[in-house]
This record gives sequence, structure tokens and C-alpha cells, in this order.
Amino acid sequence: MKRFVLLYHQFPPDHADKSHYDLMLEAEGLLRTWRLGEKPDMLQPVAGQPIADHRLAYLDYEGEVSGDRGSVTRIDQGEYEIVRDDATTLIVNLYGNVLSGRLAVLIS
Repeated sequence: MKRFVLLYHQFPPDHADKSHYDLMLEAEGLLRTWRLGEKPDMLQPVAGQPIADHRLAYLDYEGEVSGDRGSVTRIDQGEYEIVRDDATTLIVNLYGNVLSGRLAVLIS
């Protein structure tokens, strides 16, 4: 199975971007990434926005992000399998320590 990571991306208080969660799924040598406005709880769908793919290094990285873009903290990691992946919805089965079960991301 392929790996996933959920990171909390915290920006400095005076930064234009707001802190958020990044769901990253390993795929073909990179991490497909969605910005989530709230921490997923597996009980209800969460809104997400696809953003640029990231390097695989983020599977294991925690700390400062270059370019004065805050820092990331790992919330969970594990393996995943895709159930549905289209323009409006991403549904994945996550097998992590915190997130375990089916997660639905409504694409905005």
C-alpha cells in the first residue's frame, strides 16, 4: 500500500495565509496534496482544496518550511487506499494511528 501523512501547517500570525491541515497521498514519486480547513475526524466529510504536489520528504518531515512559510507538525501517518477520486470528491480508506477508517474530502 501507499503512504499518507496529515500535517498541520502553521503560519506566523502576520502571514497572509491561514493555518490549515495538509493531507498528502503518495502517488508516482510525489505527494498529491489537499489543503483542509479543519482537522478531519472521520465522522463527516471535510472540505478540501487541491494544491501543488509536494516532495516525498514530507512523509517524514516536521519543522520550519522555507521562505518564511511557517512550520509543519505531523498529526498522523500510515497507509491508504483510494475508494473514489474525481473532480468533486476524494474518498480514501486511511490506516493510521489517529485516522483509521474512511475519509471523504469534498473538493472545492
